[in-house]
Amino acid sequence: MLTTIGFDADDTLWQNETFFRLTQDRFTGLLADHAEADHLAERLEAAERRNLGHYGFGVKGFTLSMIETAIEVTGGRVPATVIGELIAAGREMLEHPIELLPQARATVTALAVEYRVVLITKGDLLDQERKLAQSGLGDLFDGVEIVSDKTPATYRTIFARHGTGADQAMMVGNSLKSDVIPALAAGAWGVHVPHGMIWALEAAEPPTDHQRFHALAGLGGLPDLVASLKIPHNR
Repeated sequence: MLTTIGFDADDTLWQNETFFRLTQDRFTGLLADHAEADHLAERLEAAERRNLGHYGFGVKGFTLSMIETAIEVTGGRVPATVIGELIAAGREMLEHPIELLPQARATVTALAVEYRVVLITKGDLLDQERKLAQSGLGDLFDGVEIVSDKTPATYRTIFARHGTGADQAMMVGNSLKSDVIPALAAGAWGVHVPHGMIWALEAAEPPTDHQRFHALAGLGGLPDLVASLKIPHNR
């Protein structure tokens, strides 16, 4: 019996990675005299990976990783004006208006009629709260969880708190690594809705042999998928 559906936020309900890519292009342009684009991308990814445990996910950690990389590739000679530009770029990301993805509102609205719907997102608390408030979707959710990371234990805890356990829950998101694989490990259904852009640190192989794994081309197909599974609902 399915009672609860969890939704990821960034790149599932609204645009996110697009803005990171645009800012990284700006970063590459600022440091073009010091390193090639591919080399900069490798160094920035290494810094982000190294700093996840310290800064967590989100714009602030990304901005600090850009600054750290700029200092490294210039041997500590990066101009203060470039540091200022990177800080400004991070601030602009934190102030960028929300852009809902196609069918996000309609899908959540339709499923909220019969199921408990929970927003489960990771990242900076203030930024995620801002985006949710601007999205206009907040009133549709029975619960909102902003977490530091997504693990099987995270999903078991959340689906026990807001639903009837992970075995009667479904998690929907664009990241196989964060939204689908750990949810499946917790005992839930996992539905992958690819965004088209994926952060390198979120890349993973689809668990196609798992009985509870499903993939959709777009979020609008989710109500039909739930119906096709013939899972009784009990809000």
